[in-house]
Amino acid sequence: MQSDSASMGFRCLGFLLLLFFTKANASVGHFSTSLKNEFSVSWGADHVNFLRGGQELQLKLDQNSGSGFTSKKKYLFGSISMQIKLVPGDSAGTVTAYYLSSEGMNHDELDFEFLGNKSGEPYVLQTNVYASGKGDREQRIYLWFDPTKDFHSYGVLWTPQHILFMVDGVPIRVFKNNKAAGVPYPERQAMGVYSSLWNGDSWATQGGLVKIDWSHAPFVAAYRNFQAHNSFNGRYQTDMLSPAEKKKLWWVKKNYMIYDYCNDKQRYPVSPPECTINP
Repeated sequence: MQSDSASMGFRCLGFLLLLFFTKANASVGHFSTSLKNEFSVSWGADHVNFLRGGQELQLKLDQNSGSGFTSKKKYLFGSISMQIKLVPGDSAGTVTAYYLSSEGMNHDELDFEFLGNKSGEPYVLQTNVYASGKGDREQRIYLWFDPTKDFHSYGVLWTPQHILFMVDGVPIRVFKNNKAAGVPYPERQAMGVYSSLWNGDSWATQGGLVKIDWSHAPFVAAYRNFQAHNSFNGRYQTDMLSPAEKKKLWWVKKNYMIYDYCNDKQRYPVSPPECTINP
């Protein structure tokens, strides 16, 4: 039997390296060298640019159109990450969405949504989990750095036991498999990777009170270093965070969380079951 320290070291290594991502077609995990090989333009083709031989991708938003891309492959369990540099300056009203999603009405989805703000005000990062078509599980945090100055990594570790959202390797959210309590969990549908930059000024900034200032257009978000890694036969079975990871997660929740659906009594007079099982 492994010692506790060895076990913890293995778990930390797994998170730091974002290992063991399972593609739906069970091919080998990889570090992408060209985003052109991994993604197709889904809309706003004249607002999408590939730079540096395809190693970097830019989405643009102006009064004429936004833009988006989707992965050529789908994934089931494991980990996936992308480095993103968000829209700088006055980004109020813009939404940069980066997410995994299956197709159909009863779809599964794992969301990162970056909600723009006025110059000098912090971005809001909203995460959400859909399972069998049911979402409404929003959490919102401020980021502890300026996400417009440089590229930062945003990733998901998705196992049969839990879903872990990470920013630069720091855990910001855990959604556990509580299927035994009747809570749907994403586990049967392979998901593609999507991103888009679009006009969300009806709701994105201060509940829609602050609109996009089109004089600052075009708004540009940049992407690079897509990573996907395989796990064969569900070998990555970690159920718990290491003590250091738990401390980081608590640090994020204590200092940067601004909304949690579990605490919204007006919206949910009776707490959703996953909130009481895993407070």
